Amino acid sequence: MSEIIKNRYDFVYLFDVKDGNPNGDPDAGNLPRIDPETGNGLVTDVCLKRKVRNYVIAYHRESEGYDIFIKEKAILNKLIKEAHEQEQVKTKERGEKIDEARKFMCRKYFDVRAFGAVMSLRENAGQVRGPIQLTFARSIDPIVSLEHSITRVAVATEEEAERQSGETRTMGRKFTVPYALYRCHGFISASLAEQTGFSEDDLNLFWEALRNMFEHDRSAARGQMEARKLVVFKHDGKLGNAPAHELFSLVKVAKKESPTPPRDFSDYRVSIDAANLPAGVVLIEMI
Repeated sequence: MSEIIKNRYDFVYLFDVKDGNPNGDPDAGNLPRIDPETGNGLVTDVCLKRKVRNYVIAYHRESEGYDIFIKEKAILNKLIKEAHEQEQVKTKERGEKIDEARKFMCRKYFDVRAFGAVMSLRENAGQVRGPIQLTFARSIDPIVSLEHSITRVAVATEEEAERQSGETRTMGRKFTVPYALYRCHGFISASLAEQTGFSEDDLNLFWEALRNMFEHDRSAARGQMEARKLVVFKHDGKLGNAPAHELFSLVKVAKKESPTPPRDFSDYRVSIDAANLPAGVVLIEMI
């Protein structure tokens, strides 16, 4: 594995959805998440991290150190127990076992190194604060949530088949957003990377996941989702050379003048004020 990252990074990530539900809210019947005061759409940081994890599972899990801790049907206590059963952990004094188990979890699991994890369950490997933090993604403009009626031709039981006759069908609902462009901000701390062992190879894999994760996470429910822009600000040291909000303000996204609502990424204009980039910060357009 390569050396630990030594630079702080901040980034702006733009992605869009067309005729799909990017992140349903289970407390609202799986409607697309929305800010009720402004009407802007929301996608949680947890949703985006899940897609990064899925990408790593699909394409890099066989590589040593790139397993995923938080995955479907994972029994977390069992995975933490495996850490305590390692020889380098068992041989330690009682007070050192948790710290050694935490280090083992960081070495084995990419998402623990990247995003952190709470591992103080019945089996205890402590807590890890990850170097990568994401905000909720927010749509540039208010969204409209459409509700579609759908029917099911097949039946699940013989009793259901007897109840259905003629044109009677089991009905359902599907929710979509016609189009929305979302903006997410991210932060990567070199100081926290030292604690988890987050390396340059890990960082490159994270950028790879952001560029490609929607290509390998297709679903009829999510419609067409695409990564549209990834603007990275690399500081020349681990503490940084400028506040993140000042860097984010250099990236502006505006809807073009049009009598119709936006329905494509081409309906927006993205501009980057590179001329006012602070000293000690390098701008990298990865998408």
